[in-house]
Amino acid sequence: MIDPRLHTSFCELVGVEAPIVQTGMGWVAGPSLVSASAEAGALGILASATMDFDQLKDAIAKVKARTTKPFGVNLRADSADAAQRAELLITEGVRVASFAQAPKRHLIDMLQSAGVAVIPSIGAKRHAEKVMEWGVDAILVQGGEGGGHTGSVPTTIVLPQVLDVVDGAVPVIAAGGFHDGRGLAAALAYGADAVAMGTRFLLTVDSSVPDEVKKFYLGYGVADTVVTTQVDGVPHRVLRTPMVAKLESAAGKAMSIPRSIANARRFSAMTGLGYSEMLREGWAMKASMGLSWGQTVMAANTPMLLKAGLVDGRTEAGVLASGQVVGVIDDLPTCAELIDRITTGAVSALDRVQSRSET
Repeated sequence: MIDPRLHTSFCELVGVEAPIVQTGMGWVAGPSLVSASAEAGALGILASATMDFDQLKDAIAKVKARTTKPFGVNLRADSADAAQRAELLITEGVRVASFAQAPKRHLIDMLQSAGVAVIPSIGAKRHAEKVMEWGVDAILVQGGEGGGHTGSVPTTIVLPQVLDVVDGAVPVIAAGGFHDGRGLAAALAYGADAVAMGTRFLLTVDSSVPDEVKKFYLGYGVADTVVTTQVDGVPHRVLRTPMVAKLESAAGKAMSIPRSIANARRFSAMTGLGYSEMLREGWAMKASMGLSWGQTVMAANTPMLLKAGLVDGRTEAGVLASGQVVGVIDDLPTCAELIDRITTGAVSALDRVQSRSET
């Protein structure tokens, strides 16, 4: 039984026991991790950006076969079949739709009218102002410490800004730098309603990432990540590896466009996506994110470079997304052990604060 002090408005909204979110990491957040997170009392989020529609349908079925508890699916708002995927979530009774970028208003209305909570991820105060106008159900705000696509403002600065904008209207989920109970207690003290973690869940027994890759991660320190734009044209926090150094070199930058075109072909062959559909998605991404054509072409790198490391286990040839928190993680617990450890640690931290106030 989780301490009542940890039962927040976020728990009420999505029907979970613990105010903890396992983020929708591409190639990582599959059925095994999502169902294990859900069974442990957190909100597991299935990553769908690297899946075609049929693969997503199959993955949802696998999660539902392993757990009856609530879970979510991360959608790309700019994908050509975003509305079809939203309809699938509604049909399958998925509790949460999360988005890396703000979804269109019609998608929000479609999902909310069917009882699906809409939770976009943001990285700046101005983004919070925008999505609040659209009437989302909760907001996930990630500070610069977080892995994958990230901003430059630390969590301790951007979180209070977003909380001031939201002013209690919807739950706020804090992300970027969280891995233990002290972090959860601190986020709650700021006024957040939950924490979200990617790297910490990647480094669990239930993650499908190859064991040798997990051990590779455990060898890195807090200063061993780098934010690069050479993966897909926008800031991306990854482990500092020889492959990333190569991408960052003058020769690597010169080859970014040809490499991206080659990776687009590989992704098309792997997923069955036709070039016309990829072009439509690329155009939508360019419009929604304000990318240049060069950045849009480079975005084709992301799925294949991440797959090489996180699925194929080729740490020398792939890119490994990671938050700075990798440097303070030294073990591989199950999701159940992790959630229990975090909630117990948060209660202990809250008890310490209370005992100090009473002396």
